[in-house]
Amino acid sequence: MNRDISILVIDDERNLVRSIGFSLKDEGMSVTGAYTGADGIHQAKAVSPDVVLLDLGLPDMSGLEVLAQLRQLHPDLPVIMISAHGDTRAAVKAVKEGAIDYITKPFDLDELVLLIRRSAERVRMLHEIRYLREQTAETRSLVGNSREMTLLRDAVERVGRSSGKTVLVIGPSGTGKALVARALHDIRFEDAPFIEVNCATLPEQLIESELFGAEKGAYTGASQRRTGLIDLADGGTLFLDEIGELPLNLQAKLLSFLENRNYRPVGGGRERQADVFIVAATNRELKAEVEAGQFRADLFYRLNVLPIEMPALACREGDLPLLVTHFSEHFARQESCEPTQWDTPVIRLFEEYAWPGNVRELKNLIERMTILHPGNRIDQGMLPAEFHSLNDPSDVREGDYREAVEGHERQLIINALRDAGGRKGLAAEKLGISRHALKRRIQRLHLEDYE
Repeated sequence: MNRDISILVIDDERNLVRSIGFSLKDEGMSVTGAYTGADGIHQAKAVSPDVVLLDLGLPDMSGLEVLAQLRQLHPDLPVIMISAHGDTRAAVKAVKEGAIDYITKPFDLDELVLLIRRSAERVRMLHEIRYLREQTAETRSLVGNSREMTLLRDAVERVGRSSGKTVLVIGPSGTGKALVARALHDIRFEDAPFIEVNCATLPEQLIESELFGAEKGAYTGASQRRTGLIDLADGGTLFLDEIGELPLNLQAKLLSFLENRNYRPVGGGRERQADVFIVAATNRELKAEVEAGQFRADLFYRLNVLPIEMPALACREGDLPLLVTHFSEHFARQESCEPTQWDTPVIRLFEEYAWPGNVRELKNLIERMTILHPGNRIDQGMLPAEFHSLNDPSDVREGDYREAVEGHERQLIINALRDAGGRKGLAAEKLGISRHALKRRIQRLHLEDYE
């Protein structure tokens, strides 16, 4: 290795510590000595060594006790046990309890140097792999330097590394809730299933069997056993998008599963268990839904243990130019062309626009511009009609974005119902949601007169 390796030797034989210090100095290593367990723990805090050589027999405490405290202080710190001839069994026990290896007195200097270098290299690679894994996690897709995005990434990192089993991601449509779910999964798991389901698109009569599975003959048409999404996600993550659209009877069964991770397939006689990390997401105000009797209070409080709130794009000051560049480069690679360029007045217009569809709306716009005008400079005249007729976009601010989104959603539903001649099933199909989800949205938006 190019840089010096710092060694902490904890041994009450002072001559041995000095001898190791002189010998390893010639190998480009720096050595700090400690002659008691307590002093060794103090030195480990003070100098942060790369490798520790730890004697099993110390005057004030056993080497195993020191090892346990060192592992609490620095879980990744490689500790090599020094044992006497008759202490091999204790040395093996130390390895089982976290030491990286052991060496028996009297030891060969070349053997010791090799063992130290291997131990230091192993930890270096561990840190590098961890760093690369973190860098390649989906948190990179949470683009932005605003205070809101910094707080969001910090929250995702903390929750992802926690022992919590259930997370609720809250925020307006298009803010990137699915990206957060994937980021949480990537932080927590190295190689595990990630199963995503949109609760709004599942037919009401099939939601239970989709989630929990069904035995053969459990209902009409069940000609074979159906594996549920919970079973498929066992050992990994189940992402329940639009959890607010889940029917009340299924909410009770989901709550039961969240309490103990036990479930029973439709038509099944015995309970099964699945170790599943649940990430639920919603663009709804679930507290208001609880008050309206549309969502179970006990399920809401069970889901809301670890909430993560997504900021609207209009609230993320300074992030828009970064997102424009990010998506322009992304779609340029996808379309094998040069990135589109954006006139300064267009960027200013973007920063004033309300973005009711949030990041998804911006992403879709840049994809459209990249396909229609690959590598070109985009001016205001090339933008869609909503930007041409924009009178004073600065009127829409943080407190108004939800009203803007609901107004857009209301108009979509009205148009779909009119086009479908009032037939809710056909309107739901046009909107890409289930009939049940459409009914709930009609009630929430007070559109009963349009049915």
